[in-house]
Amino acid sequence: MNWYYGIFFFLIGAILASFYGVVATRLPEGKSLIFPRSHCKKCNHILSWYELIPIFSYLFLRGKCHKCKVKLPFYEFLLELCCGLLFSFGYFYYGFSENLWIFLVLISLAALIFVSDFGYMIILDSPLILSVTLLFFIKWFYEGISNAFLSLGSGILLFLFFLFLAFFGKRIFKRDALGGGDIKFSFVMGMTLGIPHSFLALILSTFLALPYATFSMIQTDEKEVPYGPFLVSSLCIVFFFYEKFSYILQLFYW
Repeated sequence: MNWYYGIFFFLIGAILASFYGVVATRLPEGKSLIFPRSHCKKCNHILSWYELIPIFSYLFLRGKCHKCKVKLPFYEFLLELCCGLLFSFGYFYYGFSENLWIFLVLISLAALIFVSDFGYMIILDSPLILSVTLLFFIKWFYEGISNAFLSLGSGILLFLFFLFLAFFGKRIFKRDALGGGDIKFSFVMGMTLGIPHSFLALILSTFLALPYATFSMIQTDEKEVPYGPFLVSSLCIVFFFYEKFSYILQLFYW
């Protein structure tokens, strides 16, 4: 039975990832999620049902549009595959528990942020609001209303801290040190991890972002790089290795 659930979560993850790709590319352009129907961006060919099956359609079509043969974005295939595998992994690792549902919310949010921030330099408000809402009700169901509101408090405190960083960063560097989406995302981080672990995630995110930022500035002379993908990656890493990071925090207490 466990394998049936594993396959089920894989399929759900892949299907949702396909939808996340639509959300993360259409909303930044101000387009509807419903109209027009999914189509090839080059020849406007309306995709048939068999061209919309997550993962398998890309493989069946060999990564090309059925009509004009233009190459399809590889990140769509990769997004669907990774989400499917991570959803399935989450079930096998956590079982049906609070951490499973939190993990699925975080992976979903990560998928959206990777596409929207790398593609458009924006973190959408609606996924953040939905994530906060889901996390609140998950914590309410498993931990009670008091702990759910405590997690909201942690989110507010980290949000205020990021505002503080953004304000003084702009005063010192004479430019935006953090984007508005990064500041809003901090609410999710604080709510999920609590304050001490959130600071560890923030430190980790700078180490994750540094190689990409350095390479990007050397290759393209680009002064701004998306920070959201590294923030959400560090959040997922610290959440997954929460106990190990707790040991690190204990060293500071001593």
